[in-house]
Amino acid sequence: MPVARAVMYLVTIGAIAFALRSLLTGPPPLPWTLLALGAYLVIITLGVVFARFEMFADVISRGPTGARGVGLTFDDGPDPKTTPRVLEALDAAGAKATFFVIGEKAERHPELLRDMVARGHAVGVHGYVHDRFLSLRLPWRIQRDLERAITVLHQITGQRPQLYRAPVGHVSPAMARVVASLDLAVVGWTIKSLDGWSGSSPERVLGRVVPNLRDGSIVLLHDAAERGDFEPASLEALPEILEVAARRQLDLVRVDSWLAASTPPPDAEAAAAAA
Repeated sequence: MPVARAVMYLVTIGAIAFALRSLLTGPPPLPWTLLALGAYLVIITLGVVFARFEMFADVISRGPTGARGVGLTFDDGPDPKTTPRVLEALDAAGAKATFFVIGEKAERHPELLRDMVARGHAVGVHGYVHDRFLSLRLPWRIQRDLERAITVLHQITGQRPQLYRAPVGHVSPAMARVVASLDLAVVGWTIKSLDGWSGSSPERVLGRVVPNLRDGSIVLLHDAAERGDFEPASLEALPEILEVAARRQLDLVRVDSWLAASTPPPDAEAAAAAA
């Protein structure tokens, strides 16, 4: 069990015990009550914001033990101006990647999704719309957004997506339950390039990515801006990232290839059960 999840269980038990004590012996002083409530809310909020701690859901933030290669991932597409440039650069390097696409953009540009699949890349869910506050929504609204995105991607590509990356990477308890019910694997990242805002630069992206590029890393990049109002800095940085990976003899692989590798075949599961 992840440490953060164990901490969440412990503080929740503590909160319940605190409430029961208050019922049995009378309310504690108000400052203590406010301090306890504030501490609990801070812990839960940290678990939502930093999904890699896996407080509420299992998160793939790097490859499994012994994984070879690097998982390049691209968010917020597709976009007809920028996504084809990313696809061409990946093709030239013989690289495979994972694209977390926005459903309503996919509906407008289905040919780009078909092109991704035809070139051998994986397509994952990034929501139907890029709702930055999706993790705070009620479960029915989260489910409606994800089901709509899954349906769109399935209809366009003929493949049901396996992977999900939450908008801005936040995973709440409600979102974790919905994702589990939809049989999606949550994907985070090892390296955040910070290319998703207009003030970034190729030099900044390279400075964050290149020193940390190693086997098992998952790199967060963007093939499109969220609102399509600027060109992500990663587009200019991508050729050098690909060149560095080649020099270091790092394969560039789809994240779902690691998912398959970390799941034992049926025969192995049966043998383990029999043992």
